[in-house]
Amino acid sequence: MKDTLGKSVPKLDDYYLFLAVADAGGLSGAEKTTGTSLPTLSRRMAELERSLGKRLFERGSRGYTLTSEGRALLQEAEPLRAAATRLCRFQLRENAPEVRITAGRWTTRYIARHLSEIWSPESSWRPALLASNTNVDIARREADIGIRNRRPEQSWLAGRKLAPITYAEYAAHPRITGYVTLHHDLPTTPSERWLRANHPDEIIATASDARSAADMAFAGVGRAILPCFAGRAISGLVQVSPEIDALTHDEWLVSHHDARFDPPVRAALEALAEVLTSPARFGETQPF
Repeated sequence: MKDTLGKSVPKLDDYYLFLAVADAGGLSGAEKTTGTSLPTLSRRMAELERSLGKRLFERGSRGYTLTSEGRALLQEAEPLRAAATRLCRFQLRENAPEVRITAGRWTTRYIARHLSEIWSPESSWRPALLASNTNVDIARREADIGIRNRRPEQSWLAGRKLAPITYAEYAAHPRITGYVTLHHDLPTTPSERWLRANHPDEIIATASDARSAADMAFAGVGRAILPCFAGRAISGLVQVSPEIDALTHDEWLVSHHDARFDPPVRAALEALAEVLTSPARFGETQPF
């Protein structure tokens, strides 16, 4: 774009990207919020500086630090923020692709409760959470991303190991005995199978879903075997057993080899990896 004198004039979205880089203090954070790749952000910021004839950033190991001229532009561009946000939201409602994410019910619940930490309406993708204890077929594109409890075996799937997931017994207080679990007609989980193999005669109640089983444990009906990250998050439940080593497994972020290079899927993968490996998710192990 050029003015009447033939001079190059920055586009409005150049200023929007400038605001994102300035807010994030670097390109990586701006990539997550805008969905624009690192090379493109670097090129656009350099072009903006050339168009304005001003050095806006000091580039270093700590990221992009605003110069005095950069700070002056930030002040001038600030009124554009609300307008750019409204325009971006309008566009994203129509154009941002949906990224379907499937996981077990506890992991899906965790992602839902922490989604605002990794996603906003200005992001380049729209989340669609699919909670299921059975594997949704990524090869047939029934989902774009899966969070699984083992490394993918199919050659067309790519996997990224995240963190170990541990399990323990949770109850309203340690004196409670007996167990609550899923009904035997429902799709099984490793913890449900372990419980039926090791304590079949101590199952005193069943539920149609994991959250209802946890609510029964909260009410004092019995003990529930839960992922520790889930059990810790339920106020009123306490860990009443050591971690169950037989149930510990690595968590894997899985996608189709081809789909993982799509910018929206890639942005979602990076965001999910961040929230699922956060130290706040795991807390401290309770001693026994």
